Order: sequence, then C-alpha cells, then structure tokens
Amino acid sequence: MNRILSCLALSLCFYSCNNKRLENTKELSTEIKASKIVRVTNTQLIYTVDEWGKKISKLSQKSLLEALAKNPENSTELCADPSKVAIIGALQKEYGVKISLLTASDTNNIKLNKKEQELLHAYLYSASSNTPLSDNVQPLNDTTVVYNLPADIQICKTCLGDRTPSFALWRLLFDKKEILRKVDVKKLKD
Repeated sequence: MNRILSCLALSLCFYSCNNKRLENTKELSTEIKASKIVRVTNTQLIYTVDEWGKKISKLSQKSLLEALAKNPENSTELCADPSKVAIIGALQKEYGVKISLLTASDTNNIKLNKKEQELLHAYLYSASSNTPLSDNVQPLNDTTVVYNLPADIQICKTCLGDRTPSFALWRLLFDKKEILRKVDVKKLKD
C-alpha cells in the first residue's frame, strides 16, 4: 500500500512539474525572441517608423474624428489626450508608441525635446505662411524617434475653434527598443 501511495505521489509530482513547464514555454519563447541580438540599420529603423507612423496616424485621425462626432461635448478632453479614444489607446499598446496632438501653444512646452520644439516652430511658421505641410521622422536621441504629421483640418477646427493659425500636429513618439522587439527583421528592406 505504501508503494502505491509513493508511486502515486511521485507521478503527481512529475506531472505538476511538467505542467508548469508547458505553461512557461510560450512566455519563455517570447522572452528569448525579444532578447535576441538583431542588426537593424538606422535607415531601416527610420523606414519602419515612417511606415508605422503613416498607418497609426491614419487610424488615429479616423478614430478621433469619429469620437469627436459622437461626443462633441468631450472634444476638449479628447483633443488634450487622444489616448482616451479606445482605438488610439489600443494602438499605443500594440506598437509601444505615445500618441498626442500638439498645437501652437506647445511651442514653449518644456516637456518636449528641444529638437521637437524647433520642429514645431518650423511647422507653425509653414502653417502661418500657408505652405503645404508634410509628415516628418526625426531621431531625437539614442533611444527615441518621433513621427509628426499635420492633423486633419476638421480636427483642427474642432479642437482649436477659431484660433489662428488653426494648426495641430500628430506626435507619435517611438521607443527604439520597442520597435526592435516588434519588427519582423526578415521583412525589413535594405
């Protein structure tokens, strides 16, 4: 009888140890993949940010416009923090990016990188002189890259009202570490 109980206890112990191993396999493989050394050139990194930035900003503009149309009374809150829109919040989590809207009043925002403030001044100058505005990718330092795109005119009107110049800029702040974790190295262009 003791042998049967011993064998049963021993087999239960082996089964429980093996079960934990199977549960951790997926997490472990994800962690191993994230810690692999990946060679990505600066050009490939900028290209990836540009590609992702276009995709994310397009979805963000569409979802913010829809949210503003559904809840015009919350326009101030949504314009100040677009991540409160569910789709934009999900995009932030999926891509590891910080999404925000900058306006002319942010030119003196001390929380922004000096390079970003200069870029915002340049966009503001172009907007006030009615020069066409386009998107832009800028590495800010060794760890972050910013993608900027002028916001849709309807977003500017809704968020800023009659302020002149009616100017808003999407700011997508990427962390290079997150880009390297999420990018498929095999699909990168040379």
